[in-house]
Amino acid sequence: MEMQPITTYTGKIVPLFNDNIDTDQIIPKVHLKRITKTGFGPFAFDEWRYLPDGTDNPDFNPNKPEYKGASILITGDNFGCGSSREHAAWALKDYGFNIIIAGGFSDIFYMNCTKNGMLPIVLDEDARHYLATQTEITIDLPNQTVSTNEKSFHFDIDETWKNKLVNGLDDIAITLQYEDLIEKYEKQSKG
Repeated sequence: MEMQPITTYTGKIVPLFNDNIDTDQIIPKVHLKRITKTGFGPFAFDEWRYLPDGTDNPDFNPNKPEYKGASILITGDNFGCGSSREHAAWALKDYGFNIIIAGGFSDIFYMNCTKNGMLPIVLDEDARHYLATQTEITIDLPNQTVSTNEKSFHFDIDETWKNKLVNGLDDIAITLQYEDLIEKYEKQSKG
């Protein structure tokens, strides 16, 4: 799956204000049997998303009609804690989320997001609660802002990750930028 660049992105939000949402809650281990990075979206938040009979849980925010089609998740502190499974990032991306705004992330989950073309943004609680009252918000990654018509919030991001996301580069694409040098080295080492 090729990473798409993120420069300026406008999307619909859905709030899910739980703290300490761990990777087991994002994608329960029972659903980790796939051999590809795709197809995990239907199992994202499985235990919260569905009732015991398999129907949608009407009390789960992403299932509510006003949040259908949301691509920006606004959540609590310490998002993605727990086990280091990359499947959690795959499930959220496959579900349709491109941006996750939280009070903080586990380090491994943060890295898994950036490596899979999702932008994790850390904002304080007041900013997140304000943004949760909106229908759509705009993220400007080059200028590192999250905006509505009335307000704008700055966020920090490491320049390396910013460059990768703005240019839609994963680790393989970055390596391929040096393909000529790699081939030259391989020819020299064989001869």
